[in-house]
Amino acid sequence: MRRGGKAGRTTDSLTESVATSELIRVPEAVHHGVEGRSVLLAVETLFRLNETEIQGTWSHTRPSGARTTLVTFTKNSTITDMVRRDRLLFRGPNASLLIQALHPDDEGTYHLDLNVEFHNRTGRVFKVETTVRVTVDVPVSVPTIGMSPAYPVVEDKENVTWSCSVQRGTKVGFQWLRNDVPLGPSETHRFSEDNATLVVSPVRKEDKGEYRCLAWNHVSHRLSRGMELTVYYGPYNLAVNSGQGLLTGKVFTINQGELAYFECRADSNPPNSYVWIYKGTNNSQVVTQGPLLEVRSYRLAESEEYLCRAFNNATEKQDETQFTLVVTGKEKHKQGISSVSPLAAITICSLFIIAFMVLFFLRRACHPKRVLMNIYNRPLTEQMRPHRSGHEDATEDFGIYEFVSIPGNMESTQASCRSLARLASTADPQATIYDVIRHVPDAPARNLLN
Repeated sequence: MRRGGKAGRTTDSLTESVATSELIRVPEAVHHGVEGRSVLLAVETLFRLNETEIQGTWSHTRPSGARTTLVTFTKNSTITDMVRRDRLLFRGPNASLLIQALHPDDEGTYHLDLNVEFHNRTGRVFKVETTVRVTVDVPVSVPTIGMSPAYPVVEDKENVTWSCSVQRGTKVGFQWLRNDVPLGPSETHRFSEDNATLVVSPVRKEDKGEYRCLAWNHVSHRLSRGMELTVYYGPYNLAVNSGQGLLTGKVFTINQGELAYFECRADSNPPNSYVWIYKGTNNSQVVTQGPLLEVRSYRLAESEEYLCRAFNNATEKQDETQFTLVVTGKEKHKQGISSVSPLAAITICSLFIIAFMVLFFLRRACHPKRVLMNIYNRPLTEQMRPHRSGHEDATEDFGIYEFVSIPGNMESTQASCRSLARLASTADPQATIYDVIRHVPDAPARNLLN
């Protein structure tokens, strides 16, 4: 019987090409190998080996196009290329090939030709082909970067060239990052073909920051140390701010006599020089230099114009902003008065109202006219009733007396509440009302009574 490796039809055999997926499976079609390490070209058979006879070859085609047969095998025997037999290991019977200690010359395409003959189909051979690509790379070393020029640059006037390189590595690619954000081509960013060089032209404010270079290939990647790019720019976004007063548009309103501080700031590198200018009706004059301005105004309804000018010595650019200061309200004499809280004011007013109401009701209860009217309005029999003073013994009446006369028209308001209370209990309303003040000296009283 003729071998099934021959193509075409004969009376005893038939060779057929079938889809690879029906008989074998290759897990990886591309292997990125590392120089000096091993790589396995795995092949999985989808049929039972004890029911078949197999015959095949592994061959290698280099990038240059040269092709070499590496292994010829059957289920029971293997013939390996003598040049590479120390580094090739055929992993039969599943047709896998192990390449040990990869060398750059091992890079290329590996081709498997496999013939399969089933025992129950004697004379019929199935031909299967597959390829696997292998790359051999050297891991990259830590890249180093350079910047030209190495000093700070002025925006819109100068250019910067960045370069990245590695001492070791094959098929290296480069990626540039600013502040850990990848950079791509733009109007001001130009890259070389392999991205090893980046040209920033012209430099702008947004280009400042820390630059890094990422070097990579299929088997490794390494990141360089950062390098700072300093850009002189500005001034931008010039503005005046103050912790006092009320800002409306470009008008600050402060109270009369209030001390106000104004700060002028802008985004700039290096820091700006600042000048404050007072713009009078007839002329303008420099008030002070520096970012801070101190103003106190005493004239009510006063309106003043101030201008802040910022200048960057490195970029030779300047900017200015103007605002109006208006004085209103009353002068603050004491901090304590202005700092009284609304709650304290409400408390004080409440206490005052309570005190006034207490005094009002007391006055109504003890008013002389009201007491006398109560006396004269009594029935005559009650007015003429005998009255005991409670002091029948004359010795008990000794003391200091206060006489309160009651005129006929009853308009006197000099009587005390005690006097009028006793008057209400007397029988004769025409009698003299008196109030005994119980203050009797001890020793003299005895002598007089004896």
